[in-house]
Amino acid sequence: MPVVALISGRGSNMQALLDAGIPLAAVISNRADAKGLAIAAARDVPTAVVEHRAYATREAFDAALAAEIDRYAPRLVVLAGFMRILTPRFVERYAGRLMNIHPSLLPDFPGLDTHARALAAGAKRHGCTVHFVTSELDHGPIVIQAEVPVLPGDTADALEARVLREEHVIYPRAVKWFLDGRLDLRDGKVRVKGGDAQLVTAPR
Repeated sequence: MPVVALISGRGSNMQALLDAGIPLAAVISNRADAKGLAIAAARDVPTAVVEHRAYATREAFDAALAAEIDRYAPRLVVLAGFMRILTPRFVERYAGRLMNIHPSLLPDFPGLDTHARALAAGAKRHGCTVHFVTSELDHGPIVIQAEVPVLPGDTADALEARVLREEHVIYPRAVKWFLDGRLDLRDGKVRVKGGDAQLVTAPR
């Protein structure tokens, strides 16, 4: 099977991939208490834990994580709520086949607390981005984005819920494009063969 998913928590994006028929060879977490592990196991997907706290350095953890990933020889590694910053060496190892979903319209609001930051900035639109991972945090080539309007009276939680629904739509779409050989990554930009839209707008 061609895809390994990395998670740290509830695994909702990982579950969305499974629901869309994406063949996951394994789900790996850096936390033994990640709820997504039970979801994967219930779907007969192999699971593993590589506990980051067991390693003295980030480099040692990443080496152990890579060794576990490589047991499955995946075509693609997807970060599905994986809350660790990866070292440049790890990113280079999987260059062009390491994908992430981020809860903002990159390049706006990289990092954490994106929904609260979007509201504080007075943003009129917000959303999520699937991108290839590079050494620069949340700045890799964009595969697809989904845009949602920021509504009057929105709270961070309300905005997060609407964005999360779109994450569950566009992440499986991006992974399917990759597995079908439809993504052309050149000069830091992604083109989808066949011309499918790389920006979708969610209804209110």
